[in-house]
Amino acid sequence: MTHSKVSSTERSMRTSAPDAQRRTVAVLALSTVLGGLGVGASLSAGALLIADVTGNAALSGFGSTMNAVGAAVAGIPLARLAAKRGRRVALASGNLLAVGGAVLVIAAALIEAPILLFPGLAVLGVAAAVQLQARFAATDLAAPGRRARDLSLVVWSITVGAVIGPNLIGPGEALGAALGLHALSGIFVFTIAAQLCAGLVVWFGLRPDPLLEARSIAAAAAALPAAAREGAEQRIPERSPAFSARRSARAPQFLAIALVALGHAVMVGIMAMTPLHLTHHGGSIELVGITISIHIAGMYALSPLAGIAAGRFGAIPVVISGFVVLAAAAAGTALGGASVVVVQASLVLLGLGWCMVTVAGAALVTALTPEAERPARQGQADTAMNAAGAVFGAVSGVLFATGGFPVLSSVAGALVILGIAASVRLRVLARR
Repeated sequence: MTHSKVSSTERSMRTSAPDAQRRTVAVLALSTVLGGLGVGASLSAGALLIADVTGNAALSGFGSTMNAVGAAVAGIPLARLAAKRGRRVALASGNLLAVGGAVLVIAAALIEAPILLFPGLAVLGVAAAVQLQARFAATDLAAPGRRARDLSLVVWSITVGAVIGPNLIGPGEALGAALGLHALSGIFVFTIAAQLCAGLVVWFGLRPDPLLEARSIAAAAAALPAAAREGAEQRIPERSPAFSARRSARAPQFLAIALVALGHAVMVGIMAMTPLHLTHHGGSIELVGITISIHIAGMYALSPLAGIAAGRFGAIPVVISGFVVLAAAAAGTALGGASVVVVQASLVLLGLGWCMVTVAGAALVTALTPEAERPARQGQADTAMNAAGAVFGAVSGVLFATGGFPVLSSVAGALVILGIAASVRLRVLARR
């Protein structure tokens, strides 16, 4: 009788987790596409709206800064909420907060109140934190060898919103005029609709909750007799108590977080100054738009390949390769001068290197952390990532003003070297 119950439990763990994982990835991808439409739309209009409401174009750069600050601040609270209530509650709550941010932005534009506009953009930045949390949710039920691939599929879903979102400015202006709103705030109506739809998809579709289900599987595996548990752990070896004990050292976890933060800082710093570099050399606004678009394509379009490579060759080699690609991008922007082709090629490499470091680095953070600590560590990774981007993004303006792309790229190169050194150190710790 006992053997029958054990066999039934083991079979259930082996068959239900893959099915639940496929549903989880599909739901997360759809919600990310919807949420990404809102993020892409609002980011494209935020800078223009700030300049119009404040009457000071010099403040327009604070749109992306406030978005990064909001995402950084929300990372840890969302992770704590996920640890307590599950991914479904955390992600849907984040979408709802983003809706509140969009409403605040619309109100601020309507009454021309900058004091409300900046906090509204910051709260709207929670939507970006939700996207980052969603990629971690894709790893909860994933088998070890497929964790990076499943994570990368959710990252790839961001591509749709990143590409389509900026093109909603025109329809948004028409909608804003029809509703009697500030024309540039009309696009935030699309943001509200997109975030609400994303939240509803998560709330009704993310069942079972992947994080809570993973905990249930781990508890069931721990309750099995040793002989049966040996077979079950072929499916979930990283969730056994023995694995948690072996991975209790935290230094590798924080090194993995540092890698993701360094890669993101390099990407944000160089990307932020690319429009100024191009316009200083006579480039048009259309050229800037094309360059940023192909950079975004480099960031997201090939993310599944990065995930597959991390699963096949290991996450650390992919992270190191990503930093090498970032080094090539920094060299290109430092030496490219007025060459549009070189700058554009460098921006594609910049996006690709970021993709490799981010996808493989996120998989590393998950793999190196015991399950009970994962949500907290993943939230810290998102906060560190956004904070590093915000800081180096702000510093990049000073560096660019000092010596243009050569000085900025040299500092970025130093961060890349630091990232490679940290990757090598992490590999040594992992082997131990």
